[in-house]
Amino acid sequence: MRVHCLGGGLVGLFVTRRLVDANFEVHLFDIVERETDATFHLGSALEADHSSADLIINMLPGSLGHKATSMLKNSGQKIVDLSFSEITPDRLENVQSKILWDVGIAPGLSNMLVSQAYREFGTLDKVSIKVGGNPSEPDNHWSYMAPFSPHDVIAEYTREARIIENGEVCEVPAMTELHTIDANGREMDAFLTDGLRSLLNIPATKMGEYTVRWPGHIQKYQATKLNPEELVDAWKIDPLRGEFTWMEVHITSGDNERRWVVEDSGSDGDSSMARTTGLVTACCAIAWVDRPEMLPSGVHAPEDLPNDVIELVIEVMRSEGVSIELQS
Repeated sequence: MRVHCLGGGLVGLFVTRRLVDANFEVHLFDIVERETDATFHLGSALEADHSSADLIINMLPGSLGHKATSMLKNSGQKIVDLSFSEITPDRLENVQSKILWDVGIAPGLSNMLVSQAYREFGTLDKVSIKVGGNPSEPDNHWSYMAPFSPHDVIAEYTREARIIENGEVCEVPAMTELHTIDANGREMDAFLTDGLRSLLNIPATKMGEYTVRWPGHIQKYQATKLNPEELVDAWKIDPLRGEFTWMEVHITSGDNERRWVVEDSGSDGDSSMARTTGLVTACCAIAWVDRPEMLPSGVHAPEDLPNDVIELVIEVMRSEGVSIELQS
């Protein structure tokens, strides 16, 4: 089984290694030289020949990722799109390939948990998703390191946030509803960003996704005069610094309530965001290979996955040391 991985950043390298360990024939494409046990191809993933791949995993930054999926939409292949592009794959027309998109932690695992609740309860009153990857301790500067493409982080901070209010989809400025939360004993800030994406198709009275940061970070961003490239440098990863990823998915439906809390602090040199994102991606990819007819031709969101695959994702993440607790 031949898998092509497009993009070898923190998440891309993690997913590639998981697939190599699962005994797939893995080919990694990147414009930057990477250390990997996969067959490595130096150069643009957009210009490479992917016709021999049984499965393609698109882990390129947003704008490039959209171009890649658009180019492959009629190849008839299985494609996992993790690029988090602003132009989402569900807007593609006349798709002949099988595309599964946004299978990370959020969007991704968050969608799966919401879809399970919707299948169980039938209606949802309020859905709140709070998520963020941050340094273990704040500092006197940004109190932040970008765990994935910094340009995609900036896009989160700048584009309108789509939410559901009174049962209707509406847009509000990003960073709206800034408030203090308790993230497992840490006092942190949460604010609306455009992370719901395909979840906007699930009926609910109220739904929003909030990015979580240390206090002071987003206020500094709002006041900064640095340009995007300077922010990329300011937010670069320090591999010697501790970090963690935390997510809360809180769902209410009448008298029913579900509150999932996910947390990870990295392991064996892998960052928490690489693990919590990459484990979901790799697990979905392997399940799809094991069950070729799991999804038909067309574009599919995480909430389209069967319940047993969602349970498998949770089981695998827990087995790898990611804390996933149902606290309802």
